[in-house]
This record gives sequence, structure tokens and C-alpha cells, in this order.
Amino acid sequence: MRNPIGTVHDLFDRNPVAVTIAGVVAFALFLWITPGGWQAATLRLAVPIALAAIGGIFAEKSGVINIGIEGLLIVSAFSAIVVTFWLGSGESTFAISHHWWGLLAGVLVSTLFAFLFAVVCIEFKADQIIAGLALWLIALGLAPFVSRIVFDSPNTAGVGRFDAVTIPVLSDIPLIGHLLFDTPPQVYIMLGAAVVGWYVLNRTSFGRWVVASGENPKALDTAGVDVRKVRYMAVLLSGVFAGLGGAGFALGQLQTFAGGGETDIGGRGFIAIATYLFANYHPLGALAGSFLFAGLDALQIRLQLAGYAVPTDLIQTIPYMTVIVVLVFVGKTRLPDAAGDNYESGED
Repeated sequence: MRNPIGTVHDLFDRNPVAVTIAGVVAFALFLWITPGGWQAATLRLAVPIALAAIGGIFAEKSGVINIGIEGLLIVSAFSAIVVTFWLGSGESTFAISHHWWGLLAGVLVSTLFAFLFAVVCIEFKADQIIAGLALWLIALGLAPFVSRIVFDSPNTAGVGRFDAVTIPVLSDIPLIGHLLFDTPPQVYIMLGAAVVGWYVLNRTSFGRWVVASGENPKALDTAGVDVRKVRYMAVLLSGVFAGLGGAGFALGQLQTFAGGGETDIGGRGFIAIATYLFANYHPLGALAGSFLFAGLDALQIRLQLAGYAVPTDLIQTIPYMTVIVVLVFVGKTRLPDAAGDNYESGED
């Protein structure tokens, strides 16, 4: 039986205009039937999931399974908060808000960790799953450790959040005005990254190299393209996208970073993996999938605040139970043929 998610992917490639129109209609219906506060919360909560998922797509399509995305979200979120705090929240340098310098720092730290992960997996041919778990565990311990040194607590100080970007006239449009034209900048970054990710992966030579690297690296090597370099670039891109997601989430939503337990990231990197599997490695599909999980996250927050006679711990499981259900239904999503396999140039 053919995977229905794969069918949607094929439809988009054949007729992107029709599928885009259908998506716009579905989005409009969502706006019509849901409360405004929930809509805005869904967009903000989708940021780390969508951006990490897009990054994961590039890595895995190239043949490198990066399940350490959760760790990249942690280090980028924490670094963004720390740098913004050191520079002085609410101030600016060279006419640029310190929140933007914090965002840049988060992306750089995430990319550095992604590079180290790539070296371990590509140069030393380590097991990618084990290396990814190690990346997550290192980040899980490193963030609260550094926080105790800087703040004497596993939790950082508050630094405020990005101001909303308001576009005159457009922000007054019914339904979508307050969502798309009067919203924090990380939402614009998320929406733009999804389009850029789709374009690069499907309409550029580099995107075709990434796909070939994950499907048939030998053929790509024979064509004269360095498989190692392609995989390095794809993994670094996963670090960039995850860095934007983690730092954007910290500075646009959290305002601080709690390093206890699973940290403030709370498993969103693993949800991102389920999201791109659900979307069959399609960046725009991953964006839509992130809205589903973020919407459920926003729902469980609203249910907690409403004070229903339901245990809080049970309500908090709603997004994660949904992930399990989704994975059951899309369990036949086809991995790239060479995903997880090490490759040495010139091997038979």
C-alpha cells in the first residue's frame, strides 16, 4: 500500500500551485475555528520544531542520521540567553539589539556542535545513532553545568524577548493580520526557512547532491562530486537551522532557560524528527506538521491553565502521545537508502 504522505509529496512536486492553494484554504479554516490566542501560541511554539525538522531533513537526506537535534536546540537556546545577558538585554551594539547578537551566538554554537558531530560520524565513521545520543546527553549536562557557573543556578536570568514586528496596514487584515504581520521575528524566520529549505533541496544542484548522497553515494562519487563535502555541508545546515530554532525559541518565547530535567526544550528535537518523518522529508510538509504538534502543545498549556480536574502530568503527555500515534501511521516512511551508512570515496 502506497504511503499517503509520499503521495502528497509527489502531488506537490507535480503541481505545487494546487497543493499550496489547498494548504492556504486549510490554514484559513484553522484560523476561522480556533481562538486567536491559541493561533499565535501555535506559531511561536512551532518555531523550534519546524526549524529543527528542516535541518534534520538535510542531514538525513544526505545519509547522516542526526538524532542529536535535541542537543543542538539545547545548546543554541542556552547560548543565546547567556550572550544576550552578558551584552545587556534591552540594549544594542552597532544599532543592533543584543537579542539579535544572542541569536547569532546560538546559531554559531549549534553549528559548531553539528560540525563536531559530522567529524565524529564522517571522519571517524562512528555509529550515527550513538553519536547523536552522545551529542544530546552532552548538551543536556553542559547547559546546566555552565549555568551554575554563570548564574549559580541551573536556570538562567531573564533577558526579555524579541519585540513583535508590526507591518502597518497589513497587520489590520482580518484573521491573518495579527498572526503574520504583527508577530515576533522568529516566526518570519521559520516561514522563510521552510521556503528556502524546500527550494534548496528541490531546485538546486546542491539539493540534488544531498539527495544522491543519501540514496546512492557511489553514483555521486563517480560523477565527480565529493560525498564527504556534501554530507559535511548538510550536517552543518542542520546545525544552522536547529540553531535558529533553539535561539529563536529562547529569545522569542522563553525569555530565560531552565536547565533542570529535560530543560526548557522538553523533547522538541525528538518531536522534530517525528515531524519530518511524518512529512516524508518535505520542508513545507515539516512546517505544516510542526503546526500540528505545536497546536497540541498550546492546547495542553491552555488545559492546564483552565484548571480542569485532570492530572497535569496526564495533560502534558498530549503532544508526545500524538507523536507515537503519528509514527505508527507513518511507520513505512522510506528512509534514504544510504542513511546511517558510512562511505569512503572509491570503495566498491
